[in-house]
Amino acid sequence: MSDIEKICWSGKFLRIITRGRWEIAQRHNCNGIVGIIAVTNDQELILVEQYRIPVRANVIEIPAGLSGDSDEHHEEPLRNAAERELLEETGYTAKIWQYITDTASSAGLTDEIISFYLAKNLTKITDGGGDSSESITVHRVKIKDLPNWLTKQQSDGKIIDAKVFASLHWINQLCP
Repeated sequence: MSDIEKICWSGKFLRIITRGRWEIAQRHNCNGIVGIIAVTNDQELILVEQYRIPVRANVIEIPAGLSGDSDEHHEEPLRNAAERELLEETGYTAKIWQYITDTASSAGLTDEIISFYLAKNLTKITDGGGDSSESITVHRVKIKDLPNWLTKQQSDGKIIDAKVFASLHWINQLCP
């Protein structure tokens, strides 16, 4: 496999490169992606919902975001990005943070790697809802009720992001 890369197209946030015969989507405006598994003391998972233009539907997700995607946060460590995104999107802060793992978001399409963090001992500070470019609804769902709740969301036409299902695995491992 050739390691020679060629930029085929580049936009403000994404670019398409070729590496050998592969076409790969890359983000070129950040230094990492974080996903936050936020669990309350009442054993609830904090989820967010927002309309996602690429799939033309509301999507249920864990709080997540980019690190280093603005001049203000250019060299931001991933853990700091996780703290910032949790507060921006949900209005919560966490006293306990635990790095979990890195995982590929869609290994056949992009080189994007998501760093997962567990956030516990949460405190509600603001309403959340995202930054000025976002319109986020925050959901608190009892972990024991999550499978039925997700099924209901799907029957209502919403899409469940795969990171939610990955989060269930990590909750079962780390939050007995």
